[in-house]
Amino acid sequence: MNVPSASDSEGDHIAHVASEEWTKVVAVLTSELRDIALAEEVTQDAFAAALEQWPSSGVPQRPGAWLLTVARRRAIDRIRREATGRSKVETIGRLEARLSPAAVAIDSSLVRDEQLQLLFACSHPALSVEVQLALVLRCVAGVSTPDLAAAFLISESAMAQRLVRGKRKIRDSAIPLSMPADSEILSRISVVHQTIYLIYNNGYVHPSGELLIENDLTEEAIRLARLVVRLIPSDPESKGLLALFLLSESRRPARTDCDNNLVLLADQDRSKWDQSMISEGNELIAAAIRREQPGPYQIQAAINALHCDAKTAEDTDWPQIELLYHSLVQHTPTPIVKLNLAVAISMSRGPAEALPLLDRLMPELEKFHYAHAARAEILVRLERYEEARAAYREALELVRNESERTFLNNALAEL
Repeated sequence: MNVPSASDSEGDHIAHVASEEWTKVVAVLTSELRDIALAEEVTQDAFAAALEQWPSSGVPQRPGAWLLTVARRRAIDRIRREATGRSKVETIGRLEARLSPAAVAIDSSLVRDEQLQLLFACSHPALSVEVQLALVLRCVAGVSTPDLAAAFLISESAMAQRLVRGKRKIRDSAIPLSMPADSEILSRISVVHQTIYLIYNNGYVHPSGELLIENDLTEEAIRLARLVVRLIPSDPESKGLLALFLLSESRRPARTDCDNNLVLLADQDRSKWDQSMISEGNELIAAAIRREQPGPYQIQAAINALHCDAKTAEDTDWPQIELLYHSLVQHTPTPIVKLNLAVAISMSRGPAEALPLLDRLMPELEKFHYAHAARAEILVRLERYEEARAAYREALELVRNESERTFLNNALAEL
């Protein structure tokens, strides 16, 4: 999101309010306009108006409602100038009805429903999976284009082109941006799972900036996962996805120190872990496994459950974790999953067995800083310190999160 900048503290507060409301307003407008690009443009116009007017008039009591009203009016103006035919009349009619006094305020439950609807709508089979994922991350989670590019391991320009092509495809093919029929929901659930998973990952380790964790994104992913479980309560993968998030999120209080420095899993104070989240996650994964329909999110949840069950780092059942990663590779044979398998092998069987596996993956992961950092740690355990230094330097060239950069610099300094 490109929110216009402001120099004083009041302007900073307004910009913060705008960023909080961005995804909600875009989600509602996308459903009404059925045009993602136009929804983003008029929302941007509304935020520019807020930065111009709110410093003198004050931030409204319901800023989201104010922004949505202004954006709808800007959309009506644009459609009147540019659109033609029956669709123009129908769209303007919908927007004007929403502008009546009784319909101005954003209903928080409606917003949540709109975001869930947009999540399924952007998972339309006429779009490629890559475009589906990118559009939802952009429009539902508000992930920036540079962060999207980092998540997909492609250039920023390539990601920008992917987003433009996706929006154009939706517009030109008149793809309906609405909740699909019940019969279609299950056919789209796999992409919905992937998207919510990527939203969580972007918050679990924020791709850029000073903070390691972006709480808004992890909380939004958990909220969406809960909605999907309620939507399809019999689906074991939906339960597995929510269990994975809860088990991972349970460790959040121990993942950084008081200075926001990264603390590795082995070094965390396990007394800080949220036991209620662990309990709920374990119950969910147990219920999912009983259906005997294993899938990648259930397997990842089971791996996290083993980490959470270990009283100390030394108690971790690494052989069992390795077996689970072998199973995960069968479901999701991506280079990143294979990287995690190599790390598990290094812990269960030793670094000497893991290094050749990791080296074979490096050509595919040369732009992924975690791969270089993992290789550096394995090389340190093998006492190949000069190669470890080189690997840490490679990771530092690629990392964009300042908390991770500090951790890598400290690891390099220790060598």
